[in-house]
Amino acid sequence: MSILRIGAGAGFQGDRIAPAVDLAERGKLDYLIFECLGERTIALAQQARSADPSTGYDPLLERRMRAVLPACVRNGTRIVTNMGAANPLAAADCTRAVARDLGLTELKVAAVTGDDVLDRIGKFTLDETGEPAAALADRLVSANAYIGIEGLVAALEAGADVVICGRASDPSLFLAPLVHEFGWARDDWHRLGRGILVGHLLECAAQITGGYFADPGVKDVPDLANIGHPLAEVDSDGNAVITKLEGTGGCVTRATCIEQMLYEIHDPVRYLQPDVVADFSNVNFEEIGPDRVEVSGATGAKATGLLKVSVGYRDGWFGEGQISYAGANCVARGTLAISLVRERLSQRAVGIIEERGELIGVNSVWPSANPSDQIAEVRMRYAARCCDEESAQAIGEEVEALYLSGPAGGGGATKSTREVVAIASSLMPAAEVATTFEMKEVKHEAA
Repeated sequence: MSILRIGAGAGFQGDRIAPAVDLAERGKLDYLIFECLGERTIALAQQARSADPSTGYDPLLERRMRAVLPACVRNGTRIVTNMGAANPLAAADCTRAVARDLGLTELKVAAVTGDDVLDRIGKFTLDETGEPAAALADRLVSANAYIGIEGLVAALEAGADVVICGRASDPSLFLAPLVHEFGWARDDWHRLGRGILVGHLLECAAQITGGYFADPGVKDVPDLANIGHPLAEVDSDGNAVITKLEGTGGCVTRATCIEQMLYEIHDPVRYLQPDVVADFSNVNFEEIGPDRVEVSGATGAKATGLLKVSVGYRDGWFGEGQISYAGANCVARGTLAISLVRERLSQRAVGIIEERGELIGVNSVWPSANPSDQIAEVRMRYAARCCDEESAQAIGEEVEALYLSGPAGGGGATKSTREVVAIASSLMPAAEVATTFEMKEVKHEAA
């Protein structure tokens, strides 16, 4: 194979499904990749699985598979995804059930496991606290290592049409098909580094086609409402052309590619990945046609032998309340509302760990010492992390009570309470994390 066509079906759990369907139907893809897993996402998925062992995978898995499987099977497109989250085996079962319901038999679906390291994380130090994870005791919810390509490649080599994993390095989802199809050696650091760049450019889907790039009057993006997801045409050396389907909205330019390359990487000279340390410092982007950008120049070096582990733990309860004030003197009325809630919570001796009161539109993101007198409306928000659920509920109660016992004109109050699942990080030797896969073929059900 001289050129491999890889498309990005999703860049996060809540991503739009329609662009993935378009890629599946018109993209002439070899692979469609769904990257749907965030750090808190998997901790919450582990929490869901503990309550119901049949859950714990991406809640949109069934909808996505139902939407794209027919076209993928028809066009010979293979799927790789981390929508397995905390339960890849159940996700694979769900996918097979969807395929069976759609009449798509002889489809091989593999679940890659091994990233769950909760049973051995205790002795490893958390970066945020300097203490071993075992110090969290019964607050510990999850521990998932960022695995590399090995389990994914093994499943592809065994003939899997759909490969579902849990916590993997995002670019590894894209690197695995490249290694499998082109037969790259595991120590071919430069090609692996280029493959990681391709994965990093595609992993956030529409971000490289103009989403999260658009800034009206500064960086205008055409037809953003119908933005298409990207695809890459990758050669056997790992160089690529980033593009999108004709007729879709958005744009692929040198600027969109540069912004995405620099997104969420600590050091572009040493981008640490499970399989390689990628070096993006000499990358070149060249526009070779409308919505076609040629990418080259990435290299790589030997991997560190360590894997990042995302550790989820219970960290109290979160309570929030919001209420709006509009018209003359709204900033002063919103400020008074904050002080009233704070004082009343103090009188109730609520167990607050940390809190903040703010006026959305004034100081919720960018502090403003002298807000304009011309501000027409504000949204007061009071939020706190609390020791227990009862204390968290008190936050919203006091905001709602402002209707009749607060400043004039308050309206549209809302409140919410939830348990906090926080995230910490650790490192674990890659040798202690072994991946494997289980593959089953979709068969006709017996009559």
